[in-house]
Amino acid sequence: MAHVDAGKTSLTERLLHAAGVIDEVGSVDEGNTQTDSLALERQRGITIKSAVVSFAIGGTTVNLIDTPGHPDFIAEVERVLSVLDGAVLVVSAVEGVQAQTRVLMRTLRRLGLPTLIFVNKIDRRGARYDGVLREITARLSPGAIAMGATTGLGTPAAAFTPFDGQADFATSLVDVLAAQEDEVLAAYVHDEDSLTWSRLRAELVAQTGRALAHPVFFGSAITGAGVRELMAGIEELLPAAQGDPEGPVSGTVFKVERGPAGEKVAYARMFGGTLRTRDRLSFGPGRAGKVTAISVFDGGTSARRQEVPAGRIARLWGLADVRIGDTVGHPHAGPRPGRAAPGPSGPEPHFAPPTLETVVVPRRPADRGALHLALTQLAEQDPLIDLRQDDLRQEVSVSLYGEVQKEVIQATLATDFGLDVTFRETTTICVERPRGTGAAVELIAVAPNPFLATVGLRVEPGPVGGGVRFRLEVELGSLPYAFMRTIEETVHETLKQGLHGWEVVDCVVTLTHSGYYARQSHAHGSFDKSMSSTAGDFRNLVPLVLMTALRRAGTTVYEPLHRFRLELPPDTLGPLLPVLAGLGAIPRTRLSSVVEGEIPAARVHGLEQRLPGLTRGEGVLECDFDRYEPVRGPVPERPRTDHNPLDRKEYLLHVVRRV
Repeated sequence: MAHVDAGKTSLTERLLHAAGVIDEVGSVDEGNTQTDSLALERQRGITIKSAVVSFAIGGTTVNLIDTPGHPDFIAEVERVLSVLDGAVLVVSAVEGVQAQTRVLMRTLRRLGLPTLIFVNKIDRRGARYDGVLREITARLSPGAIAMGATTGLGTPAAAFTPFDGQADFATSLVDVLAAQEDEVLAAYVHDEDSLTWSRLRAELVAQTGRALAHPVFFGSAITGAGVRELMAGIEELLPAAQGDPEGPVSGTVFKVERGPAGEKVAYARMFGGTLRTRDRLSFGPGRAGKVTAISVFDGGTSARRQEVPAGRIARLWGLADVRIGDTVGHPHAGPRPGRAAPGPSGPEPHFAPPTLETVVVPRRPADRGALHLALTQLAEQDPLIDLRQDDLRQEVSVSLYGEVQKEVIQATLATDFGLDVTFRETTTICVERPRGTGAAVELIAVAPNPFLATVGLRVEPGPVGGGVRFRLEVELGSLPYAFMRTIEETVHETLKQGLHGWEVVDCVVTLTHSGYYARQSHAHGSFDKSMSSTAGDFRNLVPLVLMTALRRAGTTVYEPLHRFRLELPPDTLGPLLPVLAGLGAIPRTRLSSVVEGEIPAARVHGLEQRLPGLTRGEGVLECDFDRYEPVRGPVPERPRTDHNPLDRKEYLLHVVRRV
């Protein structure tokens, strides 16, 4: 993992070459690397999709996932976090710790994932050693420990020499390890002689495995300097996966793509058991399929196999309904650093969701159907491309992290699907939260309720970050389970559009009243739905009741707010402050060369565009999502894509063709 252009893909090439998998190191600039296989990746020189390669270090098989570095493709990184045993965070020796580097490291530390740091590009002019180490310690981890020294820094002859028992290194090691572990500190204070080199090395391995210490290696992916030492560090310091090939089958799907014939291909990391061709497999609630083919990553490529054991990564065919995040077979039970606890709708997110959206418009109106199908397939591969279908206007919106992602979607649609599209102006995605408590009820056979159902709902604010919770105040057996399930599903679906058109979050919805007519028929006749309640009655009534309750509760629209850190020449601070104020930014900390504060997500792009001119090109901006704040100024409205249950007459005309 790394900030864009730090050299992840080049390092992957060098690792494959050093392991003897490839004879010649590919070049990102020339577009001939192993992992950047998409035409668009080769053309732009950036990684867009996560790619898997496998190689051996001694007796250890390493499965490596090369992830994108551009923040617009953070969703690709998101998906691999739940299958990792460790990470290598790449930092440029020239640029040092960058914005995305800090975002990634915060996440890795929060998940407790063992992480090595590789400082790349020591052969480049302007490369630094001490300065980068200070940045890593201050901005990434106080547990960082340099594993060697460099010579010839900034020249093609730059080299990395590992420390091996030197007194100075042992002292530095004690300082870092004692700060994290009381036993080491006690040994240092009471019996310094007991801290032998072998004990310190063993403690470094242990603390690295617990994500307390972060060994730092220096080198160059282009020249190969330091890469052998990094490989030795991967084998020694990162914990090997534990999995029983004889146990129950267990794995996680972290990537889905389409094969040449349009078939789904699932990338799965196996944690336990051995999966074989023709095995029938469950991979989600109520979903199952038969594995028709297996391809296991080995030796820099993937090869067809009849089975895949625990600890390996494979591509699986035959699972037509599989989705990213699905658990294959049995849930993985053992404690493992980095594994996210799954929530009700999949793994918990590690990074902020997209905060931008845009409408995709085909240049040829006849392509609308094909465009929706193509975007649906892209959304299978990237669940955070959240499609929003507007049947009333025949439009499709997609969620975005940034403008580069928009360009990639446009190029992908043109290359893979032959669709020429444009985009409307990018807008910020807001959310709504209830201001107070509101309730509503409609009774069966009581005007103006036209449906054979009784539904009463109460809406009230919930804890921030708690999502939408559905509760019951009626007896569990008062409704057939199918009707109860329909009510809950419809509540979640309806709350995707609140009073102002934005998704309603952080609320509690309680079912307070329920009632139905049991299945009935005329004497000696067949079932008569005019006398009996159906799921459709509840599905149509819930939006009316829920939106009435929500209107009585009232909602506040919130916009995403980003934290920012701006480093700039001291003499440019004065002219920049009025610009920040005009963009709605609020500086919280202000020094001569650093400004930290908050800025609405909608204004970040504008600041990025103006920053070079205001700081002579020397300004460095770090920005990431912090929280949602009430919108200041006019409340933004989002066009509705449903039949608008806020307008009873219009809603009933569309749903039952009458008022």
